Amino acid sequence: MQRFDVLIIGSGLAAVTLALSLPRSLRIAMITKKRSQDSASAWAQGGIAAVMGKEDALADHVRDTLVAGAGLSDEAVVRHVVESGPAAIEWLIGLGVSFDRQDTGFHLTREGGHSHRRVLHVADATGQALQERLLTLLRQEGHIQLLEQHIAVDLITDRHLSQRGLGRHVYGAYVLDTQADRVETMGAGCTVLATGGAGKAFLYTTNPDTATGDGIAMAWRAGCRVANMEFIQFHPTCLYHPHAKSFLITEAMRGEGALLRLPDGTRFMPEHDERAELAPRDVVARAIDLEMKKRGLDCVFLDITHKPAKFIVSHFPTIHARCLELGLDITRAWIPVAPAAHYTCGGVVVDLAGRTDAKYLYAIGETTCTGLHGANRLASNSLLECLVYGRAAAVDIAAAEAPPARDLPAWDESRVTDADEEIVIAHNWHELRRFMWDYVGIVRTSKRLERASHRLKLLSDEIHEYYSNFRIGNDLIELRNLVLTADLMVRCAKLRHESRGLHASRDYPGLLPEARDTVLDPASYT
Repeated sequence: MQRFDVLIIGSGLAAVTLALSLPRSLRIAMITKKRSQDSASAWAQGGIAAVMGKEDALADHVRDTLVAGAGLSDEAVVRHVVESGPAAIEWLIGLGVSFDRQDTGFHLTREGGHSHRRVLHVADATGQALQERLLTLLRQEGHIQLLEQHIAVDLITDRHLSQRGLGRHVYGAYVLDTQADRVETMGAGCTVLATGGAGKAFLYTTNPDTATGDGIAMAWRAGCRVANMEFIQFHPTCLYHPHAKSFLITEAMRGEGALLRLPDGTRFMPEHDERAELAPRDVVARAIDLEMKKRGLDCVFLDITHKPAKFIVSHFPTIHARCLELGLDITRAWIPVAPAAHYTCGGVVVDLAGRTDAKYLYAIGETTCTGLHGANRLASNSLLECLVYGRAAAVDIAAAEAPPARDLPAWDESRVTDADEEIVIAHNWHELRRFMWDYVGIVRTSKRLERASHRLKLLSDEIHEYYSNFRIGNDLIELRNLVLTADLMVRCAKLRHESRGLHASRDYPGLLPEARDTVLDPASYT
């Protein structure tokens, strides 16, 4: 058994922020199931929303976030995060992050739902720039052990210690070293889930392959509440191309004047919302989805050709280069785009310090439901949330009294055998992503949700049998977590009898008079 003061599961911006903010006196392990840079944070193009311009105001950022959240954002949380933004940006600058600047200061861009230019960025690859810089610093820290190719199997709770209760204490995790093909026992004073979202539950997504809802599923099994899982943000503009897997076209492009067009060149967004292309993401995604279904289209088009070529290349070098690789010159041609699953707004319920319902367990980043995003995330608030909660959790962990060390049971695989039907995992994976896209996508009906629920029950039973009888591998762990997370999405969606934010129901098109969170407690399902 290995033992650490803090075990961090994940390697995105929330995870590295936490690790670099903790005292150097602590022994820290950070595990990541692929390479450390393989996170959704590294794929973030747009930037970080923070009030840094003279014409902007904290109150305006708060108001924009609350409007986007459609009545479900917690105003106290929103104020806390927005007010903590400038200090978080200064912390990054102090670590050597160089945001784009112009003569008057930072070059700030504007995205949908924002009333001002307030998005700091590093060209169109902000997340990559942040991750590269912070991971470089992290690797120089002798007290932080970075373990790549390690995937958490499950949290170690009271149940593993044969104690009564639902597992409301966490003592570390069982971790599969995928290169050595063995499960290790990692004890920890505090364990932190920073595993990102669950976009891979859907057939089309902008997320990396690592986004399989691991933290949400592990927290649920450990007895933690989850909330608002029905609110899945579909990004309006994912590049539509047979060879362009999960490639996002940043919302900042619309902020700089790009227009959405039908194949004949007609603009359609002004007919759907007075804010046109700069409406919040849920509005734009539903408008594109409606136009595509109404006209039988595979995609619509994003047009920025009216801007000078030099402007396009300098502001969007990553997108320009990637599209050129695919034979598309965006300075001259429209970009084919379609919506794709992008961000999980709900997740593990946490407080302002990232504490969950389980003692010694924290959660930060996209895997959580903090109350910031409500029914729809405002663009570029996600990286801000990672920074603020990563830093807050570090302060709380540093101040907390360390729990006594415990002897933990080793992983038991004495009664399992090698898998004989690997095709079952691949088949179930594809089936899940297809029916989730068809039945739990941008627009939902009660009948579709019931169909999804029925199929999830069958898949869950199959996976449980497989998990109980065969040695585990990366694909089985991810599929087990993804099916559970998808089931939580459907349970929440079935409970919401209205259309609010990202949850659009044909059976319940109106708004209820009172906005309420959808909170699920595992104690009610055992």
